[in-house]
Amino acid sequence: MVEKVITLENISLIDFLGTENQNIKQLAAAFPSSKIISRGNEIKIQGQTPEITKIHEIFASLIDHYHKFGKITHNSVNRYLSADSFTDEEVIVTSPDVIVYGSKGGVIKAKTPNQQKLVDAVEKNDLVFALGPAGTGKTYVSVAMAVRALKNKEVKKIIISRPVVEAGESLGFLPGDMKEKVDPYLRPIYDALEDMIPVEKLKYYQENKIIEIAPLAYMRGRTLNNAFVLLDEAQNTTPAQMKMFLTRMGPNAKLMVNGDWSQIDLPRNQRSGLMEALTILRGVKGIGVVEMTADDVVRHRLVKDIVNAYTKLDEEKRAKRDAQAEEDEKNGVETNKRYRNNGRV
Repeated sequence: MVEKVITLENISLIDFLGTENQNIKQLAAAFPSSKIISRGNEIKIQGQTPEITKIHEIFASLIDHYHKFGKITHNSVNRYLSADSFTDEEVIVTSPDVIVYGSKGGVIKAKTPNQQKLVDAVEKNDLVFALGPAGTGKTYVSVAMAVRALKNKEVKKIIISRPVVEAGESLGFLPGDMKEKVDPYLRPIYDALEDMIPVEKLKYYQENKIIEIAPLAYMRGRTLNNAFVLLDEAQNTTPAQMKMFLTRMGPNAKLMVNGDWSQIDLPRNQRSGLMEALTILRGVKGIGVVEMTADDVVRHRLVKDIVNAYTKLDEEKRAKRDAQAEEDEKNGVETNKRYRNNGRV
């Protein structure tokens, strides 16, 4: 009798083995002349060489499947037990519009035409600006594109950053180390990553610096090579910060810059680095710009109405400012004429 040991690394045992080891029991039932024993993160296979080889191949396929889909189901096991079996999962695999599969096997893909434009822009350009209001999926789609690039070995690491700026309120002193201080600002990014990568694997990636999540200030002085780099909430960068970030770009790197011009939290006298960059870089080849609208909102249905209401208010304020500026200019001209006329009298 031959024994083979398989060690499961960076794998959630409950998601791989199934509840009460149902997936292992299913495999064992298919090979009654062999023994399959699960202990901790090790699986021992005992039996004759030809069958051991077959079982090992199935486990290798299941491990690859897990790393792609985030879980193993009853149908997954059946699929690899029978080469002629075609399941719904197999149909999904071949779907061209899938960006990546979630940590629980769900499909993550573009939900609106503009989200698809963003996906296409990232594929065609090394630097992409994604602009639009809250809830349009800028961050989520961007993180999905980064995870896909990492899984496809197009890059060696993911680096995600955002400026640490309080949203209209002063939080005062925050206790804890640096990670504990900045994590609340980076929570949306963690949420997106946890949807796409199993917890154990995400932890491994972070511990080994394959995925880095850090405040923008930590980017200074670095050259970012072979990486997918995402700057989120870029409307809250200063011009100097934006220039610093854009010039970090190294060989085989992709940069994404996400922002919402309606949610600038900088001091009133501080110009947004995002808005300045869009002006300076307009027309530069190799840079993609995708603008989202309220029609791309994928949150609660009320979010679209809220965004439209605020957009309408902003447009009314802008129209009033423009009208006032024209009136002031007109009055200024009339005042100068009177002054000149009085001077000649």
